[in-house]
Amino acid sequence: QVRLVESGGGLVQTGGSLRFSCAASGIIFSINTMAWYRQAPGKQRELVASMTTSGTTNYGDSVKGRFTISRNNAKNTVYLQMNSLKPEDTGVYYCKLEAVGFDYWGQGTQVTVSS
Repeated sequence: QVRLVESGGGLVQTGGSLRFSCAASGIIFSINTMAWYRQAPGKQRELVASMTTSGTTNYGDSVKGRFTISRNNAKNTVYLQMNSLKPEDTGVYYCKLEAVGFDYWGQGTQVTVSS
């Protein structure tokens, strides 16, 4: 099985920055997509950013230009650099690994952006 362990998150003021990391362990297929999703209170989970093993990225419209996803394939780790944070970025952030039709999720980490 695949296990995802997230680190980072916390409380930050508007305009601040945070950095997440998510390390995958277990049986990892060489071709996969790693992504970050978030869920705000009372809202559906939404894509923040994703990145394939070949480096193709995709960002949610609300974070373009502020967030950057990166990954280290040798370490099966994905990162999310979040800059210029806004109160609407508050929520639980989840790491996800997609491979051969299976989805694996991390436990989630809370981000709170104070105004």
